[in-house]
Amino acid sequence: MKKCNKNIVLFVIISLLIIFPLILKEGAEFEGSDGEGEQAIIELSPDYQPWIEPLWEPPSGEIESLLFSLQAAIGTGIITYCFGYMKGKKEKKDAYHR
Repeated sequence: MKKCNKNIVLFVIISLLIIFPLILKEGAEFEGSDGEGEQAIIELSPDYQPWIEPLWEPPSGEIESLLFSLQAAIGTGIITYCFGYMKGKKEKKDAYHR
C-alpha cells in the first residue's frame, strides 16, 4: 500500500473514531472522570470525608481548563521532542554506516 493511501486510511479511521461517539450519544453530556468518581463515592459511602484538601484551588473553571490545556501541551511537546530525538539519532546512525 502506498504511503499516501496509508495516510488516507489512517485519517478516515481517526475521523470515524472521533465522530462515531458523537453520533452514537447525540446530546449526551461528556463529563470528566473527576465528577463521575465523586458521584460513585457519594453513592457508595455518603459519609466519606477526603483525606487531604488541595494545596491550591483555581479561582475559576476557566483557569482550571487553562492549566489542564497547558499541561497537555507541555506533555505533547516532550513526547514529540523524544520522538524527534530518537528519529534523528537513528538517521545519524544510518548515515554513519553507509
